[in-house]
Amino acid sequence: MALLITHKCINCDMCEPECPNQAISMGSEIYEIDSDRCTECVGHYDKPTCQSVCPIDNTIIINPQHTETNEQLWDKFVVLHHTV
Repeated sequence: MALLITHKCINCDMCEPECPNQAISMGSEIYEIDSDRCTECVGHYDKPTCQSVCPIDNTIIINPQHTETNEQLWDKFVVLHHTV
């Protein structure tokens, strides 16, 4: 599953530089996560680093519209970081 930044976001700039997949960018009002690039940090960390650094609880949540298995997240990681 990709993650989603909710409107609780205060635009503190903590998450964007921490994303190893460059999936986070500033949207029109708050930061947004590109579901095509988000692997929930599979392949990099044990848990999503954006959630770890966010100072507001439950601001970055699982996006129910982008359900993916752990295998699919690994496949996405491989495509993003191990091109031949």
